[in-house]
Amino acid sequence: MSANDHHKHVGKPAAIVARVVFTLIALALPLCSALSKRIAPPTVTPVIHEGVRYVAPTDDGRRAYVEVWDVQTNKRLWELTVFTNRIDPKLEEDVQWVFIKSLSLRDGMLMVTSERGKTYQVDLKTKTVTQFDAAQSAAPDAAAQGHEIPQAVARAITNGSLSKQYDLSFRMNPFYLRGDFNGDGNTDVAFLVQHRSTRKIGIAIVHGATDKVIILGAGVAIGNGGDDFEWMDSWRVLSKDSAAREGGKTNAPDFRGEALFVEKSEAASALIYWNGKRYVWSQQGD
Repeated sequence: MSANDHHKHVGKPAAIVARVVFTLIALALPLCSALSKRIAPPTVTPVIHEGVRYVAPTDDGRRAYVEVWDVQTNKRLWELTVFTNRIDPKLEEDVQWVFIKSLSLRDGMLMVTSERGKTYQVDLKTKTVTQFDAAQSAAPDAAAQGHEIPQAVARAITNGSLSKQYDLSFRMNPFYLRGDFNGDGNTDVAFLVQHRSTRKIGIAIVHGATDKVIILGAGVAIGNGGDDFEWMDSWRVLSKDSAAREGGKTNAPDFRGEALFVEKSEAASALIYWNGKRYVWSQQGD
């Protein structure tokens, strides 16, 4: 075998190996690129309080910020950067973006939680931002549920006229209850509200099938409960049968769905239920 023939035989396997390596690299590059892309940022439920809406846009990966809007005029009042993302130019930029995951209100502070679990508090008066230490506030309160507002409630606040007169109330824990209150097979949500001008407390019920909102209390009188539920310190959901037993009835023809049991501890209690046309009050104890 000549020297040229020997080089030809040796060169072919080397060339094949090289082609395989280049092919594998070519296939791996798009995969690596795809893996380096971050997923879409989370959708953050807006927080509305005293006619002001707080939102967390996700259009700027280099910073996480909040915008504050007037609900009635829909005009932006101000915006504030909560934290920034340090970008390493040697790495894919989008995988370094960290967005806001949730917003809530607590003791006059806007609580901002990032995707990495860090929480910042924004003083709404001075617009100063500080990182929040959970150990400083070990006692749970109802306001901590702010980031767990049900979608039905968020829609009622954002899309309806509810926010023009009422604020969410966090005076009790839980501040909302789920149940099929009108018996149509859909999940409804009852939540505490406070009338903005009179400061009266009440219950708003959102029907899941229609998103219709019904106000009880908070300026709208119902039975012995009056138009202010400030007296109420406990509530829960009762099944149709349990509500009938609680009401002293052998069956439940009047109860179309589940009922709300509201009470003032060691004093008065009542059932609030849907009779097919409206919510009615059934006094249980004085």
